[in-house]
Amino acid sequence: MSAYALPKRLTLMQRMLFAVPLLGRMIKEVAYGPDENLYYAIATLVSLWGCSILLFGIPGLYIPAVCMVPVVFTLLISITRG
Repeated sequence: MSAYALPKRLTLMQRMLFAVPLLGRMIKEVAYGPDENLYYAIATLVSLWGCSILLFGIPGLYIPAVCMVPVVFTLLISITRG
């Protein structure tokens, strides 16, 4: 039994995203769970980034930031197009 109620009909993208074994459960908790789950997810991502810095050094700092460039670029284009 879950602590949150899912809508009756989920979109295809939501069903595919929630079907991913480990990440799907975490994303479902953030999307439909209590509000503080968002802060826990952000803390988890920052901690994972810190662990990659400790493990790989400088590339662990730069590579995730470089991988976010297309995401931010797409976001900026979508904002400017309205």
